[in-house]
Amino acid sequence: MSTPLVALQKPIDISLQEIETELGKIWLGQSISQGSPIASRATTFTMVIYEPEEFQQLLGGLGFYDGPIDGIHGPKTRSAIESAQKSYGLATTGRVDNDTLARLREEFAKQPGDRQIVENLNARGYSLSDAIADRNPSRIITLCPTLGEDTGVTAQVSAYCPVQKKSDRLTCCEYITLRGTKAALDRVGSVVTSLLLPNLPTFLWWKATPNPEQALFQTLSEVCSCVIVDSGYFSDPDRELLKMQESIEKEIYVADLNWHRLAAWQELAAAAYDPPERRQSLCELDRITIDYEKGNDSQALMFLGWIASRLGWEPKSYSFEGGDYDIKHVRLTSPNGKEIEAELAGIPVADMGEIPGDLVGLRLDSQNPNADCCTILCSETTGCMRMESGGSAQSCRTEQVTTLSDQKAELLMAQQLQRWGRDVLYEESLALTAQVLQLPQS
Repeated sequence: MSTPLVALQKPIDISLQEIETELGKIWLGQSISQGSPIASRATTFTMVIYEPEEFQQLLGGLGFYDGPIDGIHGPKTRSAIESAQKSYGLATTGRVDNDTLARLREEFAKQPGDRQIVENLNARGYSLSDAIADRNPSRIITLCPTLGEDTGVTAQVSAYCPVQKKSDRLTCCEYITLRGTKAALDRVGSVVTSLLLPNLPTFLWWKATPNPEQALFQTLSEVCSCVIVDSGYFSDPDRELLKMQESIEKEIYVADLNWHRLAAWQELAAAAYDPPERRQSLCELDRITIDYEKGNDSQALMFLGWIASRLGWEPKSYSFEGGDYDIKHVRLTSPNGKEIEAELAGIPVADMGEIPGDLVGLRLDSQNPNADCCTILCSETTGCMRMESGGSAQSCRTEQVTTLSDQKAELLMAQQLQRWGRDVLYEESLALTAQVLQLPQS
């Protein structure tokens, strides 16, 4: 159920110079009066959301989608994606993969300049997920890149307050929405930083492929308390994960929502070796196979980085075999000199989940027939596909992984807002993943 909202100020259009003045008028007009609740701005945190929603705009500009540009990937958006994929002879998945996005950009660019217009209602910045709104943010600044002609940046402000039961006070959030082309938004980075509330934490939710070379990303990442990304939607995970590692090395606090989707797999893998006799066999592990939904290998790479960092494995080589499964091989060595071979395989699945690249199956094994360390983890929805055909499934411990009840970015984002400290485990795992990705590929 959605939280009821009181509108202190519905969205109004203003100039960039009027933003603080207009917001100040809202609170100046609030006074204690009998029968009316007292409204005040929350004193929690500021959130900056970079929300491109490029593919919805492209679908709208090409005539496949007539709904609002709102970032909600519901049935209408999925149907539009499927229509575009069928029209262009692409695999019909209902999800925007790299090939689909590239084709949409290509087709949009072919249109004459006067037809590169998106007439859909631009609804970004008008609302916020209930899960995030319940955290009572003080100020939300939404940056909405638009396609088409660069005519500068427009601004809107509003204020909404969740209704609190049994309370005579309203704790409110200010909404600031800035719209313009990517180039136009790049020019107003200093304006955005001036709007950050002093003495409060600031979260930057970058809902796009991060680009440290982009002026706006560079400006905001240096002043925000935490940069939040979702590698599940990276267009080139190998490159972008390295960029995240570079940011961490620059003392920028980075959080990846996709990392939290691995929690159930990590917990079951660790629990499989809790019994003392199995724990002793950990040193015998020398083979690991990770299957994931084809299209994005971020989760597979980060899981490998996690287990390798926990067991002290050192990456030695990285090779790409390709084929139908986009197979990659990583060779590592353990502290006792044992060679470990890891295989990452992208599995084509008929019914793709909402998150690109979800893990499908995992097998930890040893070439030593006497080692009690074989473990198979299977996705609850997809199954193990290849894992149980490995030749010794009868001697393996097999577990079914029940993933998080809701892996959507909005819910994970709300949980992330409760984590104020750095995630050392994530940073150590990503550092090892980066070591793998920096190896010369053969």
